[in-house]
Amino acid sequence: MPTRIIIVGSGGREHALAWKLRGEPGVNEVFVAPGSAAIGMMPRVRCLTGVDPLDGAAVVAAARSVAAELVVIGPEAPLAAGVADALAAAGIPVFGPSAAAARIESSKAFCHEVAAAAGVPMAHSGAFADADLAAAIEFARGLDADGHGVVVKADGLAAGKGVTVASDLREAIVAIRAVLADPGSRVVIEQRLVGAEASSIALCDGRDALALPLARDHKRLGDLDTGPNTGGMGAYSPLADLPDDAADGLVARFHEPILAELARRGTPFRGALYAGLMLTANGPVLLECNARFGDPETQAILPRLAVPLGPLLLAAAQGRLRAAARPLGLDGARLPALPWATVAVVLAAAGYPDAPARGAVIHGLDAAPDDGDDGDDGDDGSLVFHAGTARDPDGQYRVSGGRVLAVVGRAAHLADAHARAEAAADRVSFDGMQRRHDIGLEAVGARATAGAAAATATPNGAVATAR
Repeated sequence: MPTRIIIVGSGGREHALAWKLRGEPGVNEVFVAPGSAAIGMMPRVRCLTGVDPLDGAAVVAAARSVAAELVVIGPEAPLAAGVADALAAAGIPVFGPSAAAARIESSKAFCHEVAAAAGVPMAHSGAFADADLAAAIEFARGLDADGHGVVVKADGLAAGKGVTVASDLREAIVAIRAVLADPGSRVVIEQRLVGAEASSIALCDGRDALALPLARDHKRLGDLDTGPNTGGMGAYSPLADLPDDAADGLVARFHEPILAELARRGTPFRGALYAGLMLTANGPVLLECNARFGDPETQAILPRLAVPLGPLLLAAAQGRLRAAARPLGLDGARLPALPWATVAVVLAAAGYPDAPARGAVIHGLDAAPDDGDDGDDGDDGSLVFHAGTARDPDGQYRVSGGRVLAVVGRAAHLADAHARAEAAADRVSFDGMQRRHDIGLEAVGARATAGAAAATATPNGAVATAR
């Protein structure tokens, strides 16, 4: 077990990682760079507020100053900026891939290229530069003429929001023009797939992979999957249509071939490899890869994890994941999960995702089950992770980002976990707050309930929460 760990980042995913790691046996202290006021309230957690997470030299200096035995990189931007490379060059164990390996996320065209070489199924696609606007539109016309829907993706990092699932060809062309309007931009155009999505995240050491419990993210802003795509409005685990024990086959079909191909190219992947899947009538198909833990999936997954995470992250960073996993007596390539369900509901700022409004006072956190102050579960089995909050001089939390909080309910059954998450979210309010009420409901046969909530939807697709 690493005794001193730095987590790079400041959002809800990093809050959840700090919550999990600081409570594990053998951990003396968890540092979060730069962290947030809420993250820093947890015992055995200290925020390094002056550290720029995109500055590799600064992160290396911070790791040396606290004698960190492991650095875990949360968001995608530091990975693309080469922070993991700087740490590795300094001889500091880092859980997070090199910038070259992280291209699996930072370039969707590269992901398609690697998947094709690895024999991993993805949607039929084409990649086009800004000078190829006419060719890009013609490719979209071809997909539409063949009766397939069109999905338009910005090639680079877009914080989970650079995707347009076009309702018709006209919308697809508008999206293509918008992406290629900037000089040097690239667009990936894909055939639209039909099915439910699933998130399969595995800890990887360059060769081997161990899967975390499966989860499902909800990208659309409003109930019943209405409104624009976001970075994620909630997640739940486990999945009724893809049980946890399916992870063995998914690792063999998706993660291991991609790891082998990246290693063949001289860019081994050490970190969390996220396979976003579409469960089609012909089986799972890869939608995208991310090079880090998902957000908000992490907030739903970690409370289900039945083994300490720290030793596995260190082993992955050091290329010895299989040896570290042997004493756990694992059944296949998946980590064991606790026998309960989790539902994470994201509370988002007014104007999110296009223009989040900042500064609103957040009410009700003192009545929330756990805002990170003591790390204990609430009486109803729920948790609150801060994603975009700041504490003012009067001690009040205010909105400081698009996705503000993730409220997580836990229970033996998914329906009860949903009810607990909803009840906990009802205690929190701020001006213009947006949230969904249907996270996980399709898995418990309660989709109609969400329809009633959607009847009060605001014009932008967000559900107006009753107060």
